[in-house]
Amino acid sequence: MKLFSNTFTSLEQALNYSSSKQKVISQNIANADTPNYKAKDVSFKAILQNELSQNFTTNRTDNRHIDFSDNPLTQPSIVTRPNVQYNNNGNSVDLDQEMSDLATNQIYYDALIEQENSKFATLQNVIRGGK
Repeated sequence: MKLFSNTFTSLEQALNYSSSKQKVISQNIANADTPNYKAKDVSFKAILQNELSQNFTTNRTDNRHIDFSDNPLTQPSIVTRPNVQYNNNGNSVDLDQEMSDLATNQIYYDALIEQENSKFATLQNVIRGGK
């Protein structure tokens, strides 16, 4: 018997993605002045495409239902941004873009935490019997 629904698993994977993205953005910002440093990014799309290309099998009760797999996605992968150069020293970090990505990722992370807190509040309400 599962204690938590698939929503918690999805939220956990999304938080792992956001955490990985935060680390990569921080590394890019820290190496903004390092000669020949190539900016990195977190590639979730590549992993999603890989998972979707595999053969999915599920227990379907009707032929009209979409066939999905309940295998969780793996961790996002870190890739080097190709064919980008902003500085004369070979560094490909664009600080404005990194700061924008950092703010976007923070908003995404905060929204995920709010959703998770809401789910836990619902569970606490159920445990208390609605009191």
